[in-house]
Amino acid sequence: MGNRTDWSQRCAVILAGGEGLRLRPLTRRIAGDERPKQFCALVGPETLLAQTRRRVGLAVSPDRTALVVTQAHQRFYAPLLADAPAACVVVQAKNVGTAPAILYGLLRVAAMQPAARVAVFPSDHHVSDDRAFMAHVDSAFDAATVRPDLVVLLGIAPDAAETQYGWIEPGDPLPVGQPGTVSRVRRFWEKPSLAVAQALLAKECLWNSFVMVASVPTLLTMTCKAIPGLCETFGPLRAVLGTPVEEQVAREVYGRSPSRDFSREVLAARPPNLAVLPVRGVEWTDLGDPRRALATRVRVGFGRERVAWSLAELA
Repeated sequence: MGNRTDWSQRCAVILAGGEGLRLRPLTRRIAGDERPKQFCALVGPETLLAQTRRRVGLAVSPDRTALVVTQAHQRFYAPLLADAPAACVVVQAKNVGTAPAILYGLLRVAAMQPAARVAVFPSDHHVSDDRAFMAHVDSAFDAATVRPDLVVLLGIAPDAAETQYGWIEPGDPLPVGQPGTVSRVRRFWEKPSLAVAQALLAKECLWNSFVMVASVPTLLTMTCKAIPGLCETFGPLRAVLGTPVEEQVAREVYGRSPSRDFSREVLAARPPNLAVLPVRGVEWTDLGDPRRALATRVRVGFGRERVAWSLAELA
């Protein structure tokens, strides 16, 4: 691809503020406490958050990576983020969904580098090859540099008719990078039936990884067009970022913010500047489900002594 994104123009947002309630019986067995899954060594000796930070660090400098956490989890995240610059730790007063978390992270990034390209990452994924996965993220950064109007989602080439993932149906190809690498998004399919999932697999549709890359202004604009009330609520916070009153204003803002879901309220609206880039040759798993988490734990050879745990025990 012709236009490589300068590292100094790259930022990231890592989402680590969720509760992980579906996995709590499993993470309680592993960690012995009530920590959410991102603070648990679920599929390796490191926590999922530490694995995510290391993976993201292959493409984005840690001092330009915003880490979105929730105040109630401080005892779990504080030791893990002791090495992170204070300006990079974005503390939500409470967890009210992915849309407010992404918006707060974007506002913090915008305060650091208003015109940067930004990649957004959940912190509950497992990938088989970090470097191979982040090479696809590099390509998405390049696409967002060539076409700063695009929001580029990473879609995983599936190996099964999975009914518990969201799917992306690619549309017309876009002239960005190598032919066939970036397409418009024709449609989202959220947790389809088995018959629909089999049809999507046959049509070479993609799993939605929820990893996305765009320019900061483009992603902010898309979010605020889809959920204008949320951006209005966050207006006072935007004005005090980096000041001594930010924490107090954040509490007030989050107190007025209902729970909002980025996938359902922003992506599912299918704005015309959404694009998808396929990720091939990398095994990827969303660890939000106990069955998948246990299977991945066994597959990577970590925690085999606990294979005897049954799903019934963890219900």
